[in-house]
Amino acid sequence: MSEKRIRIGIVVGEVSGDILGAGLLKELKQRFPHAVFEGIGGPLMIEQGFNTLFDMEELSVMGLVEVLGRIRRLFQVRAELVSHFTQNPPDIFIGIDAPDFNLGLEAKLKAQGIKTAHYVSPTIWAWRENRVHKIKKAVDLVLCLFPFEPAVYEQYQVNAKFIGHTMADQIPIVVDKTAARQKRELPLDIPILAMLPGSRGGEVAKLLAVFVKSAEALAKKLPNLRVLIPAVNQKRREQIETYLEQHPVDFNYNVIDGNARDVMLASDTVLLASGTATLEAMLCKRPMVVAYKLAPITHWIMGYLYKPDYFALPNILADKEIVPELLQDEVNPDTICRHLVQLMTSDNQALMDTFTELHQNLNRHADEQAADAIIEVMQGK
Repeated sequence: MSEKRIRIGIVVGEVSGDILGAGLLKELKQRFPHAVFEGIGGPLMIEQGFNTLFDMEELSVMGLVEVLGRIRRLFQVRAELVSHFTQNPPDIFIGIDAPDFNLGLEAKLKAQGIKTAHYVSPTIWAWRENRVHKIKKAVDLVLCLFPFEPAVYEQYQVNAKFIGHTMADQIPIVVDKTAARQKRELPLDIPILAMLPGSRGGEVAKLLAVFVKSAEALAKKLPNLRVLIPAVNQKRREQIETYLEQHPVDFNYNVIDGNARDVMLASDTVLLASGTATLEAMLCKRPMVVAYKLAPITHWIMGYLYKPDYFALPNILADKEIVPELLQDEVNPDTICRHLVQLMTSDNQALMDTFTELHQNLNRHADEQAADAIIEVMQGK
């Protein structure tokens, strides 16, 4: 296999996938510096020379009902990718997360004789375990972020490997809040809340208003409160700033371009939407309140399908509730504020010890392991 002709297809659907894709891309480029990487990528991947054929925002949709409004466009994008990769076959195609989109794409490409891998196991351990049969037909390899996932695949003879999480490698086991505040020129003696209402437009639309009202209630109890709101991209920044302009608040805040990790490291507590950001907050050793709101029909359906007792990643990993998680009607200013006050005024050392143990379990040099496993599949091993 000549290095110069190596082509690798990758599709990511959101910010967390872009982080994983960027780490994998860096490792693969070290091994194959002349390879071509293309598909759908985010800004971190594009910075490394990735050729994105569509805006990643096209795929940033979540929820059983919410996706219906975008279904025609999603099918169109997938059909165009199938056509492109069929005409320009990659040595391997890697779908990163976005399983509802990527598994169908992977199945079509594998049927054309293209080797495929899926990075980030779909949550078959949480709901719809029968998806494993579709996964088995669609991919040659599943890269798992969490240690309990390969056992599920082993039952069905699916090639799956636990590699840990790239963020667990990037973030130090022991973090320094003082250094993080000095880096951003923030006072050392004031309470700081990091507010992350989500990376998707729909999430922000559902959560921003209640998050802002919660911060207003918290500011009455902590008068020197500073609220930092990292926006994952320009679209989210405009969405957040438009809301705040239309709904003036009486607390001190800053909307920041990206840098969510720096913001969390500088904060005392984090208020955020459920998702990968909760894992990052855990790795940053920050107490958090996790909230999520689904469309009523989606919530009703998930009530029948979802198996775990928890939905926040730190709680799933610990197999117990170590951080408050609020869903639907629980996502209200009074409840959120009560939890935030508790976390902002308590000794959270036991929680930090648990976070540290979970961090160590995920620290596995994920980027290198992912690249090695991908190359093995490419080489037919």
